[in-house]
Amino acid sequence: MTDRRAADRLLTVDSINTHYGESHILFDLSLAVDSDEIVALVGRNGAGKTTTLRSIMGLTPATDGTITKNGDPIHDLDPHEIRKRGLSWIPEERRVFGSLTVEENLRLAAHSGAGDQSDTFEEIYEQFPRLDERRTQKAGTMSGGEQQMLAIARALLGPETDLLLLDEPSEGLAPQIVDDVVDIIRELNESGVTILLVEQNAEMALELADRAYILETGEIVHESAAADLLDDRETMEGYLGVK
Repeated sequence: MTDRRAADRLLTVDSINTHYGESHILFDLSLAVDSDEIVALVGRNGAGKTTTLRSIMGLTPATDGTITKNGDPIHDLDPHEIRKRGLSWIPEERRVFGSLTVEENLRLAAHSGAGDQSDTFEEIYEQFPRLDERRTQKAGTMSGGEQQMLAIARALLGPETDLLLLDEPSEGLAPQIVDDVVDIIRELNESGVTILLVEQNAEMALELADRAYILETGEIVHESAAADLLDDRETMEGYLGVK
């Protein structure tokens, strides 16, 4: 694991093992995310990337090892308690409530937070003007890019988020829409949200990220600055199939 100052470390995953039934998926996996970083977790399909995020969020708890946020253990907490600690997860395929309007999706998320969130709610519309234009539109009738914007906006409501886990945000999106999503991720990070990004589009992820890990069959096999990995074509081709 990278030797970084503990004061900067927001999330530490230390030697976790995770199983689905009798299937062993993650093997002594360790990674760290520091405040204000974008960290990319890349790997081939089936490498265990989504399982890593699910383990961090307590949805598929690790069978051993530790996960800490700001030095405090969270691996034994229920998912809703982990959410209260400032972690938010946007799953693959976005999973918005298609039969509800944009506003209903957002109000449902806002309702899970403590206190009056009216100011934050209006800030979301300022940050995502396309959603403001579609307040009364059913989410299921929007484009994939608009649904991804809604999923990101929804994750920022409720308990305050300082660490966002993003799972395949570019999946199924047209290249121009991917560029829009990349801009949103950058803006979020610049506003103070730390991001752990799982992404099949490795080049896109590495262009966004500060650091990167490669996951292969449940094990971390490479860690470096994202820019260094992007320039290392041998490693990119060997582990990710990117020439």
